[in-house]
Amino acid sequence: MMQTRAGSSRSDALSHAYIQNPPIRCNIPETRGLFYDDGNKLLLSPTADQVLSWKVGVPSQHNPPNSDLIGEGPVLSIRYSLDQKAIAIQRSIHEVEFRNRETGLTFSRKCKQDLERILGFFWTDCPTCDIVLIKTSGIELLLYDPEQNSLHVVETKKLSVNWYVYTHESRMLLLASGMQCTVFSGYQFSAAAGIVRLPKFEMSMTKSEANSKPVLSSDDVHIVTVYGRIYCLQFDRVGMHLNVYRFYRDAVVEQGNIPAYSSRVAISTVDNVILSHQLDAKVVMLYDLFLDSLNPISAPLPLLLKGSSGSNSRSTSEVSDSISSAYEGMIYSDNWNFLVPDLICDVENGLVWKICLDVEAISASSSDVPSILQFLQCRRSDPAMIKALCLAITRTLILERRPISVIARAMDVLVASYSNFLRSGSTPPVTQNTGNDQSTDGSGVASEHAITGTANKSIIADSSSGVSMHSPSSSDDEVNPEESEKQVRDKSLQSSVSQQMASHGSSVAISPDEMYRFVFALVEDEMSGDPSYLISVIVEFLRSASREKLKMNPDIYLMMNQLLARSNQHTDIALFVSNKIIEPSKEVAMQLVGFGQQNYKIRKLGMDMLRQLSLHHDYVSVLLQDGYYLEALRYARKHKVITVQPALFLEAAMASNNALHLAAVMRFFSDFAPSFKTTLDYGRYQQVLSELS
Repeated sequence: MMQTRAGSSRSDALSHAYIQNPPIRCNIPETRGLFYDDGNKLLLSPTADQVLSWKVGVPSQHNPPNSDLIGEGPVLSIRYSLDQKAIAIQRSIHEVEFRNRETGLTFSRKCKQDLERILGFFWTDCPTCDIVLIKTSGIELLLYDPEQNSLHVVETKKLSVNWYVYTHESRMLLLASGMQCTVFSGYQFSAAAGIVRLPKFEMSMTKSEANSKPVLSSDDVHIVTVYGRIYCLQFDRVGMHLNVYRFYRDAVVEQGNIPAYSSRVAISTVDNVILSHQLDAKVVMLYDLFLDSLNPISAPLPLLLKGSSGSNSRSTSEVSDSISSAYEGMIYSDNWNFLVPDLICDVENGLVWKICLDVEAISASSSDVPSILQFLQCRRSDPAMIKALCLAITRTLILERRPISVIARAMDVLVASYSNFLRSGSTPPVTQNTGNDQSTDGSGVASEHAITGTANKSIIADSSSGVSMHSPSSSDDEVNPEESEKQVRDKSLQSSVSQQMASHGSSVAISPDEMYRFVFALVEDEMSGDPSYLISVIVEFLRSASREKLKMNPDIYLMMNQLLARSNQHTDIALFVSNKIIEPSKEVAMQLVGFGQQNYKIRKLGMDMLRQLSLHHDYVSVLLQDGYYLEALRYARKHKVITVQPALFLEAAMASNNALHLAAVMRFFSDFAPSFKTTLDYGRYQQVLSELS
């Protein structure tokens, strides 16, 4: 595995992650370096007196870079303000220059040269400060005044700082101190909660055999945000593993460690999946922390270069081919700089690549289908494709007649995902459900759940933009729906990333209607012979759905009854109906009535279901079809059924050739429907009655 040629662009090469071709090209002559402004998602490349900027995510071939004058001088770091009205440029280790883009006016913030150095800075959307300046003597919280073209000091925090790590994605700042740089002070600067200070903590380091004390480097500490939670991955070079820490409001808790197989490790996150790049071995390992598991998703494989499916033009294809040829065998070069969360910057060649996951390759590499389905249901990069993949996997699982225990686990995963989708306040897809069960609402979920989801929609929407971080003693990471919005904000550290676990526009969650139309209905056509296996599969799906209190499409029950009737399992039909495995509905009731030709008890179940659902019109109509017109008449009188036409009763009575019965029906409608005597039916059947008499 380790000898696989990394960087091969062959279509038959196997990989679970790849960099997408074409890249963003920033290799313009006379530029001096390449910087990434993660607050604005801009790639910045300064020239002698300007800075060129590219927006990440926009094809650079069709969008030339923007430019701003920044004056002459060295550039150690550069960032735009979050409203992009100002530019901050670090000119030296003692000076940061601020430039107003509208007026062009500049001023500088300097530190005491003999006592401290400026390590860096970043802009924030925190309500109490606009910019944070990190120095070896501590941090300064500053407000930027564009009208006065000046800075105002909000607060100064004095502490010894060796280096720092910050990501705008998490709004988390870690300041390293101590002889080994293992003691950390943490701050989060968020728009919702303001400034949150974490308790000071120390990262663990393995002692070397020579009893020397290794020093932790900033390159070995990575802040990642997955599923709205903020983690820190620290590479222990001596122990050859990554220590995983999770940030809570009142504690930093070590979660375990991930093994490393290289002396150099880089970290990326793509669609809530952590990618551990083993740079020496030239492979990448994937981890999903959704279930708090630190086991890799699959075996280590190389990172490949793949072309974009949307690149159809000849010129684009030629450029892509030339880049692919140039990059053959150059993956994980020493010039690569990994940017948060999913970018790679090749500084020497002026190229920026985006890392992507190949979920189809990942799903094909594991035989544990329920686990793969759970992994796919957590992905959000391409909902339509992932949903289609989940449906195809489920169909294959059934057609291969896998053990029912495996089917049950798979159904639990899919149903739980859809239930969570509904509870998040999202609107489920419209189904063809015409059932009359009054215990549920039209959304397809039990009323109790619907009320809960609606009442807490605002809380979920607010918390979705942040990280729910309870005390580590809490047994559940989810926000308590009964807590007020203020309590939720007080207990959590907010992340900037909106974790849309249930997208309102599209979702990977599979509804019961989609399960019927794209799984059960299709596999029924392909499966032949004894239907007992498919019946067992549907029973497992209904069991999972019942536990989540989901409303089913009646077509699923109709298919279930049809399969049971086909194999003459009428006793099982009665058992499933009586135990509410098959939920009552008009469609099911009429189907059971239709089965009455083979089994009277099943027909009676259907009739009882019509009465249970108060479908009086249909109940009377069935009685008339069977010739029980007097019973139908008594039932219609008792329940005031006025929707059945009198002609149906009269026709049934006439068919019996009994003048007394026909006279009784005529008298009933004459007494209870006075307008009946003015109808054509009255005259017609009065003549028939005279003839019979």
